[in-house]
Amino acid sequence: MGFSYENLSLLVTSPDLLSHLQDLKLDGGEKLVNFQWLGPHFLAFLKYAKELHEDLIIPEGNDFSPRFIDLLKCLDDAASNCILYGETEHYKNFLEIILSFMPYIKKLFTLQNTLEFECNGYGDPHYVLRESFINFLYETIGELLNCETYSSVLVSNQVKVLWKELKFLLTFFVDTMQYTSEMEQQQIEQMFEGNTITEIGHVYDTVGVFLHKLFFTTDHVTTTEMDEPIFLLLKRIASVQKEIKNHYIEVSMKLTCGNGSLQIAESQSEVSSSQHKNIPMAEEMIVGFEDVTTQIASKILGGPSYRQIISIVGMGGLGKTSLAKKVYNDSNVRNYFDMLSWCVVSQTYKKRKLLIDILSSGTNLNREELSKKEDEELAELLYKNLKGRRYLIVIDDLWDKEAWDDLKRLFPEDKNGSRVLFTSRQKNVALEISQVILEPPLMSPGESWNLLEQNLFKSDRCPQELQDIGKQIATNCHGLPLSVVTIAGVLSNMEKKESLWQDVAKSLSSYISQKADDYLPTLKLSYMHLPNHLKPCFLYLSAFQEDEEIWVKKLLLFWIAEGFIEKKEHKSLEDIAEEYLVELIDRSLLQVATRRSNNGVNACTLHDLVLDMCRKMAVEDETFLFQHQFLISKLRHRLCMDRVSPALSILYNSEKVRIFDQRYYSSILLGIKIMPDLRYLAIPSLDSTISRLQNLEVLRVGVKRIPAYLLSMPKLRHLDVGTFETHAKFSKNCDCSQINSLQTLFHVRIGNSKHEEILRCSPNLLALKCKSSNNFVPNFNFPSQLQSLTFIGHEFKIDYSGVNFPKNIKKLSLSSLFLPWEKMSLIGTLPNLEILKLGSRSYEGEIWSTKDDEFQKLKFLRLCNLDLEEWNSSHDHFPVLERLVLYFCKNLDKIPPEFSNILTLQKIEVDYCGENVGSSALKIREEQQDYGNEEFEVTISNERMTGKDFEFSTRNWASNPLYQSQLQGGSMAELGISESFKTII
Repeated sequence: MGFSYENLSLLVTSPDLLSHLQDLKLDGGEKLVNFQWLGPHFLAFLKYAKELHEDLIIPEGNDFSPRFIDLLKCLDDAASNCILYGETEHYKNFLEIILSFMPYIKKLFTLQNTLEFECNGYGDPHYVLRESFINFLYETIGELLNCETYSSVLVSNQVKVLWKELKFLLTFFVDTMQYTSEMEQQQIEQMFEGNTITEIGHVYDTVGVFLHKLFFTTDHVTTTEMDEPIFLLLKRIASVQKEIKNHYIEVSMKLTCGNGSLQIAESQSEVSSSQHKNIPMAEEMIVGFEDVTTQIASKILGGPSYRQIISIVGMGGLGKTSLAKKVYNDSNVRNYFDMLSWCVVSQTYKKRKLLIDILSSGTNLNREELSKKEDEELAELLYKNLKGRRYLIVIDDLWDKEAWDDLKRLFPEDKNGSRVLFTSRQKNVALEISQVILEPPLMSPGESWNLLEQNLFKSDRCPQELQDIGKQIATNCHGLPLSVVTIAGVLSNMEKKESLWQDVAKSLSSYISQKADDYLPTLKLSYMHLPNHLKPCFLYLSAFQEDEEIWVKKLLLFWIAEGFIEKKEHKSLEDIAEEYLVELIDRSLLQVATRRSNNGVNACTLHDLVLDMCRKMAVEDETFLFQHQFLISKLRHRLCMDRVSPALSILYNSEKVRIFDQRYYSSILLGIKIMPDLRYLAIPSLDSTISRLQNLEVLRVGVKRIPAYLLSMPKLRHLDVGTFETHAKFSKNCDCSQINSLQTLFHVRIGNSKHEEILRCSPNLLALKCKSSNNFVPNFNFPSQLQSLTFIGHEFKIDYSGVNFPKNIKKLSLSSLFLPWEKMSLIGTLPNLEILKLGSRSYEGEIWSTKDDEFQKLKFLRLCNLDLEEWNSSHDHFPVLERLVLYFCKNLDKIPPEFSNILTLQKIEVDYCGENVGSSALKIREEQQDYGNEEFEVTISNERMTGKDFEFSTRNWASNPLYQSQLQGGSMAELGISESFKTII
């Protein structure tokens, strides 16, 4: 068959061919046809078909061959007509022939096995690869990567990884099986039990099936649909590579040839929990973490006598495996245990594999013999080998609890100090199975520099002129070992000049992106393992900037506005969104930056590498991008930089906008009326067209008076109308009988009984921030659902006889009420109160004596800028208190000493108070530690203490995370510091 189909070649390389075909409907059907091949793909296929025919791999006696040739000729003729005339009927004819051609195309992709036996002249069988098929696979994947910019297929980054891994397998196979003697081949085949070699062939066969399904289909293939089969292929390749590495040493000892492909396997394939050879590189080259290693070792060697389950949890690339290996190889640990064993679960859990791994690494049992046993025999053998012995089993890279559920009955409980150590990215999994969870911190700047220096200079030292800029680069990696190792790879490939390193420091993220293949596979595993309901929430984080603190309440409202949150019975959307957030944190994709007073997350961050991965995933999934206009508006410049289709830069469609966030800009978008789907709106001033936004759920705006129409908007649930300094009044025409849907109402003035009546029209109100006007104090017992109240009184004393607070209140912040301490029962007896913040002039007087049955559920207490001198209280009055904060209480003598008996107390923070207050806090800490509460913490800032206690306990107030969170989160309102506009609830 001569390869002379010039018309067909010309037509299939035409850029507008697919658009012609996809507009056609055949036989009156409604389904449009989607082809995803491009000209180069189709030409690669034709070349492959020609080679098969000429090599007689397609049997001449089979009617397949002539029919195949006839169809090709028909296609060439039809292509000629399309080129000459360009009419719809000719394209339709071409399409019909293409569809009839499809079954033959499939046969060519799956016609023969890649691998077959062949006998040499002596009758000895050995394996050979069908080179034409392999070359076709490589050429087609190569064309796919080359055409990525122009293709209608959004090419997954996984394709490049697949191509590299296939290349490695081919190198190994060709060098080993075709360039070694028959005797050596037999030794290799015997050592690999015959399975590894045949599995290589199966991998290539599966790739052929994948490529056929990708290109020659009548359905549109999404990036996700591409990723799933590639992901399975990579798992399969990982299994093959693991077998190659496991047998490498044993094979090498038996081969007389010291060179060849097995050395390639050693250099290119590492024992790893992942399918990517560069993953263990980051893990293995970790230095530092000595303190954490010591902590883990002490947990393993000390602690209870019962079998204890310990988990090391953290984000991908943190160095969890390296930490576990450091402990595993520690001489004290190895001397302490009778049996040590290591196994890897990864995302592909196979019970049989784990049993063999544990037995082969922890005993003298031969792996080959173990593989011949049944699963139950292996389980019994494991139990018998562990029974009566003190053992340490390390189970690396756990993704779900199924593995532990299957194996835990095989680990005897002999109360002899045995340990099982897991590493995992999934904190929620660790919480279910572990007694001890250790979360290694990110590396310090010094540790990061040590790791960078070691990777670049090995045992040598960095030149003096590069040390300062090198330390800056290391610090900019934000403590993630994977980031340090990645940038080390960048620096190692450039000349070691200070000016060049300065460029890297200025644009670290762009340089790291050049090495995406080194870190993306590691981090992408976490994304691939996300359940479907979390993936859009995670991808949405791509809108944020590097090093930006993401304010949680605002983020959750964004998720809700975009429709990511699934409704559940008896739960609010906000609560469900917060559950999603916690899931992402537990999966080590988000980091907690600051916490609220109830220990909830106030702000979070993404590490730069995770953010980069998130952006790449969002760009890959164009379907997701197309749906979210806010994200498009944020990412437009990045999309252009990433060389994505220019069409993305003009996709912003105001009619589809759900979020418009311009609160801090001097001007607003004109024509808000053309945003009918708007859910979240933040603008500096009010626009009358807002009343037309019938889908609006969140409004944040600065006004002096609240117009009546805002309270009648049917779906409005969150309304913030001012700041700490500028509380808004209700306008006179506000209806005090119109029921509204508000759940939160912030920064309003309450000046008379009519305003109080308006508040009564919010039966679903959960959170309220308000200020008294004209010395009026509303009766707050009417909002039955109210859980959070911030109330600022007037500048002058008021009649407190009418003060009343809702019984369901959980969080209460007060200032400028001038109440006497004797009236604390108004608050102390609230049955559900968990958080109490008493600000400036909220209470006045010198002595506070608490009473029995007060504050029985209080967990957080802050006293700020009060004139209190003497505080008399018992631990029985605060039985579940967890955190105490004292700020600017300069006249206070001391903290009640009986607080040392509060079993739940975890932390005391003393800022700008008298010396005795700090001393009493340290005394309480000392007694708490005597009771065994080693985690008890005291922080003292700007204290006039001296001596060792001061040196031990004082922290710089400016770097205190709590103080920063108070400033950022608006919890210093009592001092007149403006509240952050970034939190809604």
